[in-house]
Amino acid sequence: MSESRPWLKQYPSGIPANIDPDAYPTVIDYLSDRCKKYSSKKAFSSMGKEITYKQLETMSYNFGAYLHSRGLKPGDRIAIMMPNLLQYPVALFGAIKAGLIVVNTNPLYTAREMEHQFTDSGVKAIVILENFAANLEKILGNTQIDTIILTSIGEMLGAKGTLVNFAVRNIKRMVPKFNLSNTVSFSEALSQGKKFKIMDFENNPDDVIVHQYTGGTTGVSKGAMLTNRNLVANMLQIRAFITPYLENEEQITVLSPLPLYHIFAFTVNCMAMLDLGALSVLVVNPKDLSTVVKEFKRYKLSGMTGVNTLYNALLNNEEFKNADWSNLRFIAAGGTALQKSVAEEWSKLTGQIISEGYGMTEASPVVTSNPHGKTILGTVGIPVPSTDLRIVDDNGNPLPIGQSGEIQVKGPQVMKGYYNKPEETASTITADGWLNTGDVGVMDENGYLSIVDRKKDMIIVSGFNVYPNEIEDVVSAHPKVLESAAIGIPSEKSGECVKVFVVKKDKSLTKDELILYCRENLTGYKVPKEVEFKDELPKSNVGKILRRMLKE
Repeated sequence: MSESRPWLKQYPSGIPANIDPDAYPTVIDYLSDRCKKYSSKKAFSSMGKEITYKQLETMSYNFGAYLHSRGLKPGDRIAIMMPNLLQYPVALFGAIKAGLIVVNTNPLYTAREMEHQFTDSGVKAIVILENFAANLEKILGNTQIDTIILTSIGEMLGAKGTLVNFAVRNIKRMVPKFNLSNTVSFSEALSQGKKFKIMDFENNPDDVIVHQYTGGTTGVSKGAMLTNRNLVANMLQIRAFITPYLENEEQITVLSPLPLYHIFAFTVNCMAMLDLGALSVLVVNPKDLSTVVKEFKRYKLSGMTGVNTLYNALLNNEEFKNADWSNLRFIAAGGTALQKSVAEEWSKLTGQIISEGYGMTEASPVVTSNPHGKTILGTVGIPVPSTDLRIVDDNGNPLPIGQSGEIQVKGPQVMKGYYNKPEETASTITADGWLNTGDVGVMDENGYLSIVDRKKDMIIVSGFNVYPNEIEDVVSAHPKVLESAAIGIPSEKSGECVKVFVVKKDKSLTKDELILYCRENLTGYKVPKEVEFKDELPKSNVGKILRRMLKE
């Protein structure tokens, strides 16, 4: 393995070259061990309301028992569709304890996007915030879902929750009218669950416990099958890198502004922080910077995770400049490239360096990170323990140090494959276990990786992957559109945004008309910000639209 791990002899002190991915046979074993060890410590907080590790253990068990009482069986799929609320970790770990496969769902999805994910995965149950129930109603009849657990933003906030729900429903009017029958509230599910027990079932390290949906170069949304072993391994790999930052902290308190349904926050914040007995401070809506800054005033934060756009926004926020970030030790960036100017300004203001990492859904997700005290700006760090990484040419041949090519990864965190897509799996994972990332990178003699380019056509908007084919499918479905092509263009606000080139079928088509149509069929961050009408689009000799030429 020395050819793919040239940095082994230079791993920073305190970081092991390898972890034992079988230290815990399953995530359930891992969770039970952590909750027992840290039982009296606080595990999660939301808007000031906190739950302990013991409460998390009890409530998640009751939730899992309720799921079994409803006839759901190990291996069935359950969607969780909500922002960062206390309900999320309870539902997540309860579902896993019941042996169900969790399907994380972006709450901003349109009805069309929900339907694709739910039917592709075969979802039978859903935990959904009432704010998004109207969309579920539109597509419910086309799915297998027969267990619906509804929750509200204030449901687990105690007395404060009543006021929160009143404001959300009646003042801000954030809950569209819906009519769903045979639903149960989250609180009622927890209460009913106390009457039942979780049935015994076989649970193995290689059992799939999460379908984490991602796109692909074809634009087809695919469910990456993540196993017990994948997630346990990545949690231990993350711990190896985070511990040196926080080892002297008596109470580790980490801000979690990124949505837990996103693979970065899902593994790093919702799961790996449990290993340190940390309190994860959940932010419901990070776009509302005042709520992010409020947590700096409420807690003495020792760490946080975020994306470039969030750090940049905080740097330009007057309230944040007066906040207490003196205790920050661990600041992680992922999901999208960290701009050098942002990293430098952050360091100037706070005295702390943002540690950038690299990963992908198919790797659970963390592959590399910058180690404590040895961060090199402009790189995404060195591979985490038990992870081999190599740079290859177009034919899959390893390239020498310093040459750029496609990044390949091998390690215990690499997914089992794509759900019901054997051909896609075979083209993504080689016969000898290397994951083709599709990203172009270069590694130096110390093992530090720099990302040169991304998957040729993928667009990253505020850390979220946007795939041109999906955008083009929606745009081209408009009756006045003949052809379309989507690319990413630079954006100060989100890193990149979507631009579409369109050949009209009907000359009366306007930009506003097309964007309105997209808003009805695409999540907000996927909606094109720019539209350019053209007489024709550049194509190859076999008729394939050449996005590369449009970018140029």
